[in-house]
Amino acid sequence: MSTETFDFVIVGAGSAGCVLANRLSADPAVRVCLIEAGKKDTALMVRMPAGVGSLIKEANDHNWGFHTEPQAHMDGRRLYWPRGKGWGGSSSINGMIYTRGHAGDYDQWGQMGLKGWSYADVLPYFKRAESYERGANDFHGGDGPLNVSESPLSGPVYKAFIEAGRQAGYPVTEDFNGAQQEGFGAYQRTIHKGERWSASFAYLRPIEGQRPNLKVISTGLVTRVLIEGGRAVGVEMVEARGQMPQTVRTSREVILCAGAVQSPQLLQLSGVGNPDDLKALGIEVKAASPNVGKNLQDHLDISVINRLTQPISVYSMQKGIKKLFVGLRYLATQTGPGSDNFLQAGAFLKSRTGLEMPDIQLHLVNAIMMNHGNHQPTEDGYTVHACQLRPESRGTVALKSADPFDHPAIDPNYLAAEEDRRAMREAVKMVRDVCKQASLQTYNAGEIMPGASVASDAEIDAFIRAKGETIYHPVGTVSMGVNATSPVDGDLKVRGVDGLRVIDASVMPTLIGGNTNAPTIMVAEKAADLIRGARPLAPEEPARTLAPA
Repeated sequence: MSTETFDFVIVGAGSAGCVLANRLSADPAVRVCLIEAGKKDTALMVRMPAGVGSLIKEANDHNWGFHTEPQAHMDGRRLYWPRGKGWGGSSSINGMIYTRGHAGDYDQWGQMGLKGWSYADVLPYFKRAESYERGANDFHGGDGPLNVSESPLSGPVYKAFIEAGRQAGYPVTEDFNGAQQEGFGAYQRTIHKGERWSASFAYLRPIEGQRPNLKVISTGLVTRVLIEGGRAVGVEMVEARGQMPQTVRTSREVILCAGAVQSPQLLQLSGVGNPDDLKALGIEVKAASPNVGKNLQDHLDISVINRLTQPISVYSMQKGIKKLFVGLRYLATQTGPGSDNFLQAGAFLKSRTGLEMPDIQLHLVNAIMMNHGNHQPTEDGYTVHACQLRPESRGTVALKSADPFDHPAIDPNYLAAEEDRRAMREAVKMVRDVCKQASLQTYNAGEIMPGASVASDAEIDAFIRAKGETIYHPVGTVSMGVNATSPVDGDLKVRGVDGLRVIDASVMPTLIGGNTNAPTIMVAEKAADLIRGARPLAPEEPARTLAPA
């Protein structure tokens, strides 16, 4: 058994882990070890934005391919949960949408007593991470490592969709991450010069081989955190089941950045969790923390799909031999359909009056997108994804066994709350109404899904139960909070174990109103200052506007 000691051992080279590896190793006096179970992100499908469809749809070298437990309120279905594996984590397989959520999401964290996590406190960290192609302003950074570009609205369906939103009576916004989130508009994307700009490309690739104080271990599965005398002193890792474990020790901290599924799994495997559950699996209890793995929240998504009257979707762009030429063009120039995620427009809307923040998000995909891309379309069409932003339902991530190679039991408990069922039902109606507006009628050739047979509330509810899926935003399973029952505190330190932090989407106490990659990077940027004892960036409070109710 080999042993090596570092100041910091980071578990997981996903969005948060890449940020921390970069920021912590910037001090040459500090030795950092980054351990990742997956491979380096060298595959063409990772670099090419259009490769997202191949990466998402099934388990592969870059995707863990989890499944949930049977969902009691969704016809007993086991839903598919793709999660990133390898350098960049989920930022290497996601849809490349850059949204931060609503300012009110972070103000809520502050109101929960989490000092330093309100919108004014976190905005400077969003800006520090970002290099916005239009330059710095009150809401955007101009010289950070994460390149953010504006969607060009390169297909007529995108522009027609935004106009249809206006025709339906909704506002239009210039910047979902600016003064006004609510409304229809173009998405910002982590695409730069035709390439996916993952957290790995932003933070890890630029320093690869440049810092002798940073060691990156790929294809190493961490099986447990070593806890001695109430302190994390290192980790055990193996490359394959049955191999002799290697020990990597730390003189300062172990930092878990394994995500909303595997950070709670690893804590429980290490003896941090509900004592009764751990003892039942023969795991020695190191710290009683019953809420590890609780508070799981995710964005449930439902799709409305329409045929197109014209050959202007991904289907016709890549039909037959055209797919070969798309790939060749991309390899030669990083341009053309291969450089697009086909997801350029969307909306943030309120499903009822009286809401302070939008509770519905729409993603327009210029393709027929069913079953995570496993359905092969035979015609042109477009898909409008609709998700509820702040579900009331709460789920769990729990161990099935003490074997670290076994996937944990994931139970999001979708649609357990009546408000969630109402919001999803209303979202379907709202999308259908938008699709009936004049600007989209030019392109519509009939609804594929749900279809004319789905009209009443009961039929819409049944459709959601049968066809709803995740849109890949799980959070909350190692939630930070000010009371002793929260697994981590506001500095992201694990209660009951010294020298151990969790820094990833699992620490978010509530699900933010948007895609979760940008917020995860922000959390890691802020955490880097917490770890280093640096003075926090000064709060910023630019003027915000409210869209019409």
